[in-house]
Amino acid sequence: MDKLKILLVDDEEEFATTLGERLGLRGVEAQIATNGESALEMIDISPPHVVVLDVRMPGMGGLEVLKHIKASHPQIPVILLTGHAATQDGIAGMRMGAYDYLIKPLAIDDLIKKIKEAVKTLST
Repeated sequence: MDKLKILLVDDEEEFATTLGERLGLRGVEAQIATNGESALEMIDISPPHVVVLDVRMPGMGGLEVLKHIKASHPQIPVILLTGHAATQDGIAGMRMGAYDYLIKPLAIDDLIKKIKEAVKTLST
């Protein structure tokens, strides 16, 4: 597999940009979308290995985006990001087909570990 490519979807642009830069320093190519609609367009154009998706976003929320991803690209693992008060959203997302969820704020090493675990499911 070439360089690991993920799509990071989060309406908090500064958070997404910073996280994307930190992932890049660790050898993970991160594209960024700040809303669900643009994320779905980006996935259709160039599917990533993994999607890291914030659950709580204005407009199209993360669980709705997840539903669309699983309908059109069921092979792409999706890791949800939730706030401390929203762990039930993470569990609901896993029932809808998400690979796993992490709680914000998150440690970059935990995210990279989870991304690598999700990618391994692609080859099995």
